Amino acid sequence: MSRKKIIIPLDVDTAKKAVALVELLKNDVAAFKVGLELINAAGPAIFDNVRQAGADKIFYDCKLHDIPNTVAGASRAIAKMGVWLFNVHCSGGFAMMKAAKDASVEAANEIGFDAPKLIGVTVLTSIDQAVLNDEMHVSGSVSDQVVNLAKLAQDAGLDGVVASPHEIELIRRACGDDFMIVTPGVRPAGGDIGDQKRVMTPGEAVRRGADYLVIGRPITKADDPAAAARTIADEMRS
Repeated sequence: MSRKKIIIPLDVDTAKKAVALVELLKNDVAAFKVGLELINAAGPAIFDNVRQAGADKIFYDCKLHDIPNTVAGASRAIAKMGVWLFNVHCSGGFAMMKAAKDASVEAANEIGFDAPKLIGVTVLTSIDQAVLNDEMHVSGSVSDQVVNLAKLAQDAGLDGVVASPHEIELIRRACGDDFMIVTPGVRPAGGDIGDQKRVMTPGEAVRRGADYLVIGRPITKADDPAAAARTIADEMRS
């Protein structure tokens, strides 16, 4: 079902607001994303809070990026929280990504949990060609950088990547059909793109091969968020 492809980011500053969104949308979306704003505002208890409110699948959008030993330690702790999915920055390199995957699997096995899926952040959807080349001094195209990082993540044992909808087909060709692609930068036709620069409609992203779509403001800021989620799911099927 199309609704099973939607991940809602809980980009709010209190546990109360996050719980309210989960209770409102739990029957109309696949999962909920806990990111840096919420975890720093509400603390680690937020995972239990949203789980009790009905969030069966939690994506911890922690974007780990540090030396391999430090990331491994953080990944062990995350695996013990019972989240469905978490992420690291691919730009941390092969050794860091492999350490994160190995540590999370080992920790989950020790306590009898299912190991969380681990995906790598390729190039943020707020970064365009000029920013990549001129500010970050990375040569080549955005799409080339995304594909290179996706292949590196796959080699390191990751389950998939976060990538703009514009790179979905390239990643599919490079990494195959079983490699998970989580896609932010998705906006309904005519919607405000906010701080995203590489965007696409939900239906287009799904048809190109996205497994999950992270859709925030078009749903969470709507007058009727549940109805907005259902409308977007319908657009994805059309």
